[in-house]
Amino acid sequence: MRRSLLVLALLVLLPVIGCGNDSSASRSASSAVAATAATTTPATAAQQPRPPRKPVRLTILASGDFLIHSPVWQRAAALAGGDGYDFAPLFRYVKPYVQRADLAICHVETPMTSAPPSGYPVFNTPPALARAIRSTGWDACDTASNHTLDQGSGGIAGTVQALDRAGVRHTGSFTTPQGSRRTLLLDAGDGVKVAFLAYTEMTNGIPAPHPWSVNIANAGRIVADARRARERGADVVLVNLHAGDEYGSQPSAFQRTLADALMRSPAITAVVGQHVHVVQPIARVHGKPVVFGEGNLISNQTPACCAPGAQDGLLAQLHLVVDRDRPRRTRVSSVTYVPVWVRQPDYAVLPIGDALRQGLADPATLRASYDRTVSVAGRRAATPVPARLP
Repeated sequence: MRRSLLVLALLVLLPVIGCGNDSSASRSASSAVAATAATTTPATAAQQPRPPRKPVRLTILASGDFLIHSPVWQRAAALAGGDGYDFAPLFRYVKPYVQRADLAICHVETPMTSAPPSGYPVFNTPPALARAIRSTGWDACDTASNHTLDQGSGGIAGTVQALDRAGVRHTGSFTTPQGSRRTLLLDAGDGVKVAFLAYTEMTNGIPAPHPWSVNIANAGRIVADARRARERGADVVLVNLHAGDEYGSQPSAFQRTLADALMRSPAITAVVGQHVHVVQPIARVHGKPVVFGEGNLISNQTPACCAPGAQDGLLAQLHLVVDRDRPRRTRVSSVTYVPVWVRQPDYAVLPIGDALRQGLADPATLRASYDRTVSVAGRRAATPVPARLP
């Protein structure tokens, strides 16, 4: 859906890392009049060139992993007061950023079914998460991850059903071969169509029930899907990749090789990624942006179990100029991001700049998270934090 895009005064832009010919002198006057009349018929007027359309500017926001460990869904149960699960309060601080975007997409890492919930290593998330995703403002999510198959084909079906009931578009895992062949085309407003494609590098060794159950990342297949999306009317093609080495702040060889192959294709506009649970660089590959890793949006990961940056993440904002008359000129003009951090024990996702100004967490802890994120993703593109601690 189209949302009014507010100007974020504290956001610094980073340029991306875009008829015959009659020569007879004896023609009668009546013939000349007839010829003149013919040039003004409705059929001929309809052939006049259409005036050029103005380029459309829009922003797509992309979020990191929804990684729903047991303490996270237990918190949602407490917030619901014993009647189901309420995840929405966990995202209340990032909600304004999500809703300001023209199009907001997210990454659902864990399956959702009505069976009892479970956490690591075999996840099952309450379907109420899908309602919170919708109420926060995300338009679509990808569901291709290393945990997609944790609950088998039933997990895929439950996830699809939960997102469908919540009114959230989705792609990446499928219940039918017909579904896997469809292109997810999203309306970004002003008639702009964005194709959202999603793939995972691995499924933790769990075999897929069917070849079409989940999209596995392969350069040839992704480029072919992107070309098909263009043929089906996409003005923009955004590819989501769940790939890399966990807790590695630099892209893996697989990520680098795949990004190089994908960004050579004129069909692909940009790539965003998750999986490694820490922030990775935002880079320019063949002149187009690759957000290699957005970190966790929400999880129970902390330095006690994992990497120091496991509570960190970012909301990537792709600012596009879409030329519908000259598709090859459509480009991401800049990328910005909002550093976020997961507060415990309530699991609220905090935009770090806002959290510092409002005193929502320990200032030194927030600044340490900010410094980790911008040291990897780049300082010029980040929302600044106050120069002095509150």
